[in-house]
Amino acid sequence: MTLYIDKINNYIKCLDNETLNALQNISSTKQYKKGELLLRQDEVCTKSYLLQNGIARKYYLNGAKEITTELYFENDLAVSFDSYSLQQPSREFIEALTDVTVSITHYQAFQDAKAKYTKLLTLDLMFAEYYGIWVENRLFQFHTLTATERYLEILNKSPHIIQSIPLTIIASYLGISLETLSRIRAKI
Repeated sequence: MTLYIDKINNYIKCLDNETLNALQNISSTKQYKKGELLLRQDEVCTKSYLLQNGIARKYYLNGAKEITTELYFENDLAVSFDSYSLQQPSREFIEALTDVTVSITHYQAFQDAKAKYTKLLTLDLMFAEYYGIWVENRLFQFHTLTATERYLEILNKSPHIIQSIPLTIIASYLGISLETLSRIRAKI
């Protein structure tokens, strides 16, 4: 995954000044406090949020239970993908887990910029491909790794997750109960 992020970053560095300026002109910076929602369920996701710092998560409600599907860190792009792409109501929430600073780009402004600056079409495609790769990897992990293996993978690849996020959210992200996570942690 890091290789693909490097590919995106290298592409952005090679954009001409006119395209970069256009992208900057349609983006704005905003800060959210811990616990604030960037997106609510049933709202249309009309913005993309590029995290400059902090941690956020995407989750949905299953009855009264919160199910965390994604965690976002610095340089991650937070969106409800189907809501953003189809401009339909979101099934999910996006919440700041810490104070966050984001660069916001409005959907329609980005669509208009893509029509004028074709290199942004490639950038958009690269983000979509990256998300597809991420989803495929996540599904693969859920179908092939045990809960302990999934936890160890996070612990090895992303220890900042364990240090920064409440265990209830980590358990939800791993698809296990808090009790199961506690047993796994006790054995390690």
